[in-house]
Amino acid sequence: MRMKFNRSGQLLLVSAASLMAAALVTACGTLTVDFVFVTSSKAAGPNNYGEVDVFEVNSESGAMRQIPTSPFPSGGRNPVAEAVSSDSTNLYVVNHDDNTIVQFIIGNDGKLYPQNTVNTSGIYPMAVAVNGSTLYVLDTYQPLPSCSTAAPCSGSVAVYPITANTTTPPSEAPQPNTPINSCNGLDYVPLTLTGNASNDIVQPTALNVLKSGSNLFISAYDTTANTGLVFGFSIGTLSCPSNPAPYQTIPTLTALKGSPWVAGIHPSAIASDPSSTYVYVTDSTSGDVLGYSIQSGGLTPLTGSPFPSGSQPSGIAVDPDPKYAYLYVANSLDSTVTAYSMSSGALTRLGSYATGLQPVAIGIDPSTNHFLYTVNYLGNTVSGTLSGFELSPTAGTLVNSQNSPYTANAQPTAVAAISHGSPQP
Repeated sequence: MRMKFNRSGQLLLVSAASLMAAALVTACGTLTVDFVFVTSSKAAGPNNYGEVDVFEVNSESGAMRQIPTSPFPSGGRNPVAEAVSSDSTNLYVVNHDDNTIVQFIIGNDGKLYPQNTVNTSGIYPMAVAVNGSTLYVLDTYQPLPSCSTAAPCSGSVAVYPITANTTTPPSEAPQPNTPINSCNGLDYVPLTLTGNASNDIVQPTALNVLKSGSNLFISAYDTTANTGLVFGFSIGTLSCPSNPAPYQTIPTLTALKGSPWVAGIHPSAIASDPSSTYVYVTDSTSGDVLGYSIQSGGLTPLTGSPFPSGSQPSGIAVDPDPKYAYLYVANSLDSTVTAYSMSSGALTRLGSYATGLQPVAIGIDPSTNHFLYTVNYLGNTVSGTLSGFELSPTAGTLVNSQNSPYTANAQPTAVAAISHGSPQP
């Protein structure tokens, strides 16, 4: 199935250059190596919005502290996912209960400046990813009038081109009923099955775009058959010369041959390695990591897969530095992080490290790949399980950072980060 274009559904990225006229205090001259953004789902403030805590990371000790003006309103209720733009100048926050994506410009000092709010095409968004000039959003339910919590249907994935445009986004929100394959069609692909399973309800859980930008993979749970799945799509473009600029070339998704693939029982998170050769999926029911090699766009299980993890794995991160090969899994029930080394895709367990209560998300600092952090839902903290990825006898192992754990707002849900000193437009 191919995803098409709908002008009313596009997310307009306001040019940061035109909006940075206000003086921003920079952190130059400090030891800040990264800014880390943590969404908290517990309602706060007059609008009952969630919040975004902003931490700065010390380059020498890994210690984290909130910047003076943190936290910032998330712009909606129950923020559950976030992603940063490829140039590290924008943060996108997904608010589950409001069906919205809120775009924030990131200041040189880590402060957040809300710019645009766009409705998702489906119902209850729960994951987001950015690749180049495209943003992908995973919705719990398709955008159909008959879909609701009382009458659940399968989920869907939507595509939003990000454009450097100083105009405001369209006021009308996309309200599609069915996907239409044309340049003016509606931008979502339903995650449905065929044959005898065509009526099964498929619940998406996570998404990952390969670093190469060639493919998108989505983990999901067939609630009817009690089976895990991975959907795969090739990412392409469609020429639409009749569309107004800048939408004359738009992104598309086409299902890969063999998709979806069976993946354990209940997938919870998904990631890929820097070479775009391997895909890893955590199974929250079995407590395993499923490993796959990518061959001609399809997935083939790795020898030795699945690899044991901890209880109810909930998040996964791969060392983004291609010189090293480490993978980390946050286990929510036993409050640990499991570390692995990777060799030809296969995982070898290095150890398990304590976090705060119920880690639900995990990240690695993008500046030096030297620190790792988890977000702990019940502990109200950003966990201090931070480690250096140095070439040493203990490479890949984790040591607590200074003063860890660090206090965040209640019920944190997601984490994203940028390098301090990331190029600003």
